[in-house]
Amino acid sequence: MPMEDDDRPRRKVTHEIGQDLSLLSVEELTERVALLKTEIVRLEEATTRKRASRDAADSFFKS
Repeated sequence: MPMEDDDRPRRKVTHEIGQDLSLLSVEELTERVALLKTEIVRLEEATTRKRASRDAADSFFKS
């Protein structure tokens, strides 16, 4: 019965770079795109913070 499938915990969406995408549904691909876009934003924010920290240190030691 299909109801049994609903009782199973959903597996967490993860993505491995270079992974075979041929077996994924459109919905799974869409979820992964959203996941990766969120991760890109997080990486860009971390880069901005680190760059600001480095620039502040450079400015301090050049003075």
